[in-house]
Amino acid sequence: MNKRSYVFLVYMLTCIVLAFAMGCTPRKTEEKRIIVSASFDAMAEFAKAVGKDKVEVRTIIPAGTEPHDFEPKAQDMQSLGKAALFVYNGLGMEAWADKAIAGSGNRSLIAVRASEGAEAIVDGVSDKAAEHGRYDPHIWLSLSGAQVAAKNIAAALAKIDPENAAFYAVNRDEFSKALDALRAEYEAKLRGVKRRDFVTGHAAFAYLCRDFGLEQNSVEDVFAEGEPSAKGLRKLIDYCRAKGIKTIFAEEMASPGVSKTLAEEVGAKVETIATMESAEGGKSYIERARENLAKICASLSD
Repeated sequence: MNKRSYVFLVYMLTCIVLAFAMGCTPRKTEEKRIIVSASFDAMAEFAKAVGKDKVEVRTIIPAGTEPHDFEPKAQDMQSLGKAALFVYNGLGMEAWADKAIAGSGNRSLIAVRASEGAEAIVDGVSDKAAEHGRYDPHIWLSLSGAQVAAKNIAAALAKIDPENAAFYAVNRDEFSKALDALRAEYEAKLRGVKRRDFVTGHAAFAYLCRDFGLEQNSVEDVFAEGEPSAKGLRKLIDYCRAKGIKTIFAEEMASPGVSKTLAEEVGAKVETIATMESAEGGKSYIERARENLAKICASLSD
C-alpha cells in the first residue's frame, strides 16, 4: 500500500468512527426536549406554558374521557416509563396516579402534584367526597390555582434541567402575570354586576368563585343521578325564578341534558362553559379562562 492510499484509508476510517459516535452519543440537554406526561388537558397546558420549546408534553387521558372514570392501560404505563416528569392535579382527581407511577417502572420519574401547597376547599357534597376524597379537586379552574401549578412545575423542571432553571422561572412569571392581568380585568368588570351567583351543571367552579367572591349553584347537586326528582326540580326552578336566572351553564362531560331541562322550565338559555379536562377548539388555558369569565360576567348582568 502506498503512502497516499494509506492516508486515504485512515481518513475514511476516522470519518466512519466520528459518524458512528455522533449518531450514538446523546445530544446535549439543551438540544433535547424533556418528555412530560400530563394527566389531562389543563395539566398539559400548564406544562407547556412553563416548559415551552424545551418540553414535549403528552396527555394521558384521552379527550372526552372523564378523569374520575379513567383507568390507565399498559400503554399509559409505557408512556410514563419514557417520561422525565409526570404532572397531575392531585386532591383525588387522579385516583389511579400512584398505581400508574409504580407500574411504570421508571425510577427516575419525577411526579409533581400541581395542587401542592394550595389551600384546598373541603367538599361538602357527600357523594362527591366519596368519589374523589375529602377535598374539591377542581382547583385548576381557578386562576390562583393555575399559578400554584405553574410554580410547582417550574420547580420540577428546574430539578430535571438545572441549566435552564432561569428559563422556566421566566416562563412561570410570564404566565402568572398574564393570569394576574386577567384577574384584575374581571375583578373590575364584576364590581358592577347585579348578582354574585350563577347556576351550572357541574359543581366545578368553587375555586373560581373564591377568586372572585362569587357563588355557584349546581344542577348536578340537586339532580344527583342525572334525573331530576319533582322535588329537586321544583327547588331549582323556584331558585332560578326568584333570582331572575337567565343563563344555565352546561359542561359537555357533565350531563348537559339536565341543564337544558332546567333552562326550558325557567325560560333561560344554555351556555357551554369549559372545564378544561379535554382540549377544546385548540384554545389555550388563558383563552378558555377568559371565555368562561366573560360568560359568567354576562350572566350576572342579565
